[in-house]
Amino acid sequence: MPTNNSDRITESRLSQPSVDDDEGGLRAPPDLRGWRKAWWWFHFLILVKLARLRFIAILLLIGFVITQWDTLAAHYEKWTRPANAVASGGSDVEYFCPMHPSIIRDNPKDKCPICFMPLSKRKKGAAQAEALPAGIVNRVQLSPYRVVLAGIKTWPVDYEPLTKEITAVGYVEFDERGQKTVSARVKGRIDKLIANETGEMVNAGDELALLYSPELFVTVQNLIDAQRNDNQSLVANVRTRLELLGIDDAQINEILKSGKPNTHLTIRSPISGHVITKYVREGQYVEEGMPLYDLADLSTVWIQAQVYEDDLPFLTVGSNSAGEMASSDRVEVAAATRAFHNELFKGKLAFIYPHVDQDTRTVTVRLELDNPDHKLRPGSTATVTLKVKPEDLHALGSIAEDAKPRELISHGRILAVPESTVIDTGSQRIVYRESSPNVYDGVEVKLGPGMSGPGGAIFYPVLKGLKHGDRVVTSGSFLVDAETRLNPAAGSIYFGGSGGSQAKGGSVTTVRPTTPEDPDAKIEASLAGLSPEDRQLAESQQFCPVLPDSRLGSMGVPVTLVIEGKPVFVCCPACTQKALANPQKVLAAVAKLRSGGAKMIDEASDDPDSDTTTEADPEADIQEALAELSPEDRRLAEPQRFCAVLTKNRLGSMGPPVKLVIEGKPTFLCCDGCRAKALANPQRTIESAAKLSSAPSAQKR
Repeated sequence: MPTNNSDRITESRLSQPSVDDDEGGLRAPPDLRGWRKAWWWFHFLILVKLARLRFIAILLLIGFVITQWDTLAAHYEKWTRPANAVASGGSDVEYFCPMHPSIIRDNPKDKCPICFMPLSKRKKGAAQAEALPAGIVNRVQLSPYRVVLAGIKTWPVDYEPLTKEITAVGYVEFDERGQKTVSARVKGRIDKLIANETGEMVNAGDELALLYSPELFVTVQNLIDAQRNDNQSLVANVRTRLELLGIDDAQINEILKSGKPNTHLTIRSPISGHVITKYVREGQYVEEGMPLYDLADLSTVWIQAQVYEDDLPFLTVGSNSAGEMASSDRVEVAAATRAFHNELFKGKLAFIYPHVDQDTRTVTVRLELDNPDHKLRPGSTATVTLKVKPEDLHALGSIAEDAKPRELISHGRILAVPESTVIDTGSQRIVYRESSPNVYDGVEVKLGPGMSGPGGAIFYPVLKGLKHGDRVVTSGSFLVDAETRLNPAAGSIYFGGSGGSQAKGGSVTTVRPTTPEDPDAKIEASLAGLSPEDRQLAESQQFCPVLPDSRLGSMGVPVTLVIEGKPVFVCCPACTQKALANPQKVLAAVAKLRSGGAKMIDEASDDPDSDTTTEADPEADIQEALAELSPEDRRLAEPQRFCAVLTKNRLGSMGPPVKLVIEGKPTFLCCDGCRAKALANPQRTIESAAKLSSAPSAQKR
């Protein structure tokens, strides 16, 4: 039976494999021949399979443009800058990058393409100004707003009363010039010891012992015989021999008058002092030259102290070739012992030993002190302080007369600047001087060694670079220096370091043991870490000007700051930044503290309008500090609201609160300075935090 065409076409299509069934379309249709088949493969390989690669390449190109947009824009500006400069050539100002001076733009909205900092404005041609004067390493001009923002304060260079104090530990020793040995001048027998105890006090001329000597008997008999025979030459010879044996003229005349020979030699003390050693006993036979006693005069004693090599330049003034010092040039010394720690013994520096101890790298110095009451006992330890005046300071060297008038030096004053003004780069020392309003010159200076100035603050004598009346930057000098170059070494100067005015090698003070129930002992131990001058100022201040409820020493050793040339103490490092941010308020609070003491603090605590309260902190700053906590920690800190140690101090007023976990319970403190106090009494801290968290909101406010 014949089939029609439609049936044959259908059968043919059914017999041919479809493209979808043929290995996913990876084989060309069999009916394609020649160039049609080649085009099919080109379309398959290039236009279909590489579509994904083209898509990935486009994505990579877009990402590159996004990440490198600033660099591409900077290159574009560099290529087009000449045309833009010509177009805007009428302006008389330009904008440059302080960190990269080669970057110059005319558009104030541009940023540095290297560090992306905002550009600073200056007059055109300022970069090509004339060279700086000799001695000035850099110069910067700041706007009044930036001066206020940086908290820049200046100080007039003036003549200050400076002293250098060197503290050392030494041992009391005998004055070698006051030690004597009493010896037997003839051989014989000790019939009686009048001074028969070691340590016994004797006076010059007192009888010490009676010595029987046959040789003495023969000599005295020869004297009597020569006198009877009127042999004056023999009498003179014998008298001389008896004087050498220790018999004075009065005793010899008594022998000649009585006409009886003396069988015993009386041994007398040559000095007033103590019997240090007794070598003989009664009845003992001795030979000529044998020692009988060692005596020592304690009216003057020595202290042998060790000082470091760095302190030697302060102690060489007035010394002669032998190391001895003239009495008028000797350095004054004050010594205190553990037995009499409330009494100071005055003396002088007498000798500097010519060698350095290889083990301790120290030099021994000899101090001479009067000891009329014999309170200084040889062998005891002593803490000594050597005070050097500027006019006696050899380390200052030669200073020009215009910088060091003799009439001021003679009164202990010398041209000096506070420690906070100096930026030490390692190779040079720079002080920023205000040459005109808001213009500061970095002056390279030559300074002497640091010395104690007013209030115990450290001052440096000026040898070269500054003159009387110059105003130098004391607060904010680091920020001024940062305007010209990076100097990380000066960071501690701007932010203030603890112990800045602490004397090197401060005196050792014995304090009683501390316990958690003994806060006064803790404060005493913390204050002992300060120098004597700083401790006196801290005790007069008594409380922290930032946290008026915190006693100085309750958070450890108080931090020393110098604000506008005046020493200020805060309870912990966390208060440093807050004190420097508001110096006038802090200085006013310190003045009130030192004039009113604890009474003023008690009244201020009850007065809600008092200037010394910490509630003046903006609520926005507190919320910003709390925002730095994690959501869970902030949820726990907000109900507590106040510090668990300083219960009147808001959490967040001193920066982000500090979290402690005590016995599994989270507790928050206002600053890290409260950590030690909180851990010292954990149970009290937990109870305080629980009480604060459970208090109603109205009560907290």
